[in-house]
Amino acid sequence: MITVKDITFNYPGKNSQGEVGVFKDFSLEIFDGEFLSLVGPSGCGKTTLVNIIAGYLKPFSGGVVINGDNITLPGKDRIVINQENDLFEWMTVYENMKLITKDDDSIDKYLLMTHLTKFKNYYPRELSGGMKKRLSLARALVVDSGFIIMDEPFGSLDNQIKEKLHEEVLKIVKQSGKTILLVTHDVEEAIFLSDRILLLSGKPVTIKQEIKIPFNHPRYLSLRDSAEFSKFRSIVRQAINHH
Repeated sequence: MITVKDITFNYPGKNSQGEVGVFKDFSLEIFDGEFLSLVGPSGCGKTTLVNIIAGYLKPFSGGVVINGDNITLPGKDRIVINQENDLFEWMTVYENMKLITKDDDSIDKYLLMTHLTKFKNYYPRELSGGMKKRLSLARALVVDSGFIIMDEPFGSLDNQIKEKLHEEVLKIVKQSGKTILLVTHDVEEAIFLSDRILLLSGKPVTIKQEIKIPFNHPRYLSLRDSAEFSKFRSIVRQAINHH
């Protein structure tokens, strides 16, 4: 389990106190094996929270506990995938994987899982946007980590590629048993991928509402056309507008 407990964090600012409050006594829990999405207004602090959980930023007070250990620095127990390309363009797919692990069996396993086996000698520039994201996921999966943080990872892709990738990624992460935290502003993305969605307020950030998504796995693209999906899309959008 990942626990964010009573964190307070501010950035320097120009108000009367000299700072802008982002979090004040903010808490949340992420359960083992779940896919949790955070949805909130642009600039509310979602990426700041990612950086605190990842160990890149230190909260002024409170903290993050992962499986009983207090987090103060980045570590291999949590991996971040973001919108930017994290691949080394001058290295092949296989060489990008080899940087993460020397275990060829693990490399083969996750390249197979992400449908990249026959592209192992390609360079990133020879891959499509969706394939690059699958390679980033394979690199995250091959690390001996139970927790992957995704910060707007699909934002640069067009909708058709993105929706197909959602189906593939969800199947892969559920097979892996990893715990996933997704930060997104895309309501349909959050509904399709998540077990739970937390709607966040503006600063200082609070959890305004928790929405549990009941759809079984595996999930297919056709789910988006169902009445139940439309119902949850309306629920989430109404909750966002209400807050």
